[in-house]
Amino acid sequence: MFRVKICGITDLEGADACLAAGADAIGLNFYPPSRRFVPAETARAISQAVSGRLLRVGVFVSCPVEEVRAGAEYVGLDAVQLHGDEPPQDVAALHPLPVVKAFRVQDGCRIVEDYLAQCRELGVLPAMILLDAWSPDAPGGTGKTFDWSAAADFVRREPDRPVALAGGLRPENVAQAIHAVRPWGVDTAGGVESSPGKKSPRQIAAFVQAARTAFRECGIL
Repeated sequence: MFRVKICGITDLEGADACLAAGADAIGLNFYPPSRRFVPAETARAISQAVSGRLLRVGVFVSCPVEEVRAGAEYVGLDAVQLHGDEPPQDVAALHPLPVVKAFRVQDGCRIVEDYLAQCRELGVLPAMILLDAWSPDAPGGTGKTFDWSAAADFVRREPDRPVALAGGLRPENVAQAIHAVRPWGVDTAGGVESSPGKKSPRQIAAFVQAARTAFRECGIL
């Protein structure tokens, strides 16, 4: 999947900044309560503009499978990110569409391990696991960090499973996070914004550079 993803892209300027910085993927948010929500028509225009140059990931929160599949087809997504309480059956139903399954980490990663066990019983696994910070206020994009040691333990126990780290990552702390957790990839939204929902090209470039340097130092790239 991706090494560096910039989530919550709402306009072409943000997508262009991701391209210029050398990011691997963008996230298009289809969760209406989010300040980073993007209408399907706008998302489609962004998707078409970066097709073949950036991985296009659509973020959905507890949506029916049919709605996710239709949205992916209309917008032209390369993968979908399920950021709610979707059961393993949804991952199976969306196959072969690649699924990034997000989990909000509160007390370790046991819930992730149990989820993967259920997926294995169904004969399908998410293409990537995303570990985010738990918050009672929102399913993601809160800017909060969490206990990286829990994420690091999970990565060690699942060495063959691509894991992305999210939750409060910024240009100033992403290198520290990568060294601590050694994830497959990293994901940020608010950490590279100049205002809510508006991306800063300078911050995006700094984040991508810091992340790629840390990945190289860890021998991950």
